[in-house]
Amino acid sequence: MLRLFNKSISDYFSKEENAQIVQAIKNAEQKTSGEVRIYIEKKCKMVNPVHRAKEIFFHLAMDKTNDRNAVLIYLAMKDRQLAIYGDEGIHQKVGQEFWQNEVKAILAAFNSSNYTEGLVKIIHDIGDALLFHFPYDAQTDKNELPDEIIFGK
Repeated sequence: MLRLFNKSISDYFSKEENAQIVQAIKNAEQKTSGEVRIYIEKKCKMVNPVHRAKEIFFHLAMDKTNDRNAVLIYLAMKDRQLAIYGDEGIHQKVGQEFWQNEVKAILAAFNSSNYTEGLVKIIHDIGDALLFHFPYDAQTDKNELPDEIIFGK
């Protein structure tokens, strides 16, 4: 269960929920060369959460993956904002409609207070898209980015 009023942002999810989300990232990335990261902060520092997600994406050097196929899921909890930002490699393959549909799906889960399930589902969906366009190659692929959730301020 999401605890919106805790003092520490890292307490938004229980240890079990955090582990479940990180495991979903690991599972998704085992099938693809793509990378998925989650960044959570209390408030969005920009009017448009997509602009904030893009800023974080480049700050985390997520654009440095070999195939330009990293995806950032951004959440601003107190502002109730989210965005998904995919690098140019995956964005060119799936298009804007894919991202919009994923945002709608996660919002539906969040509106039903299914926060962990919503994140796990969207990670799975993104992982499937990455698998289709960027399948795993055991000889060349490596985990290029950490899997842990990043908690901002």
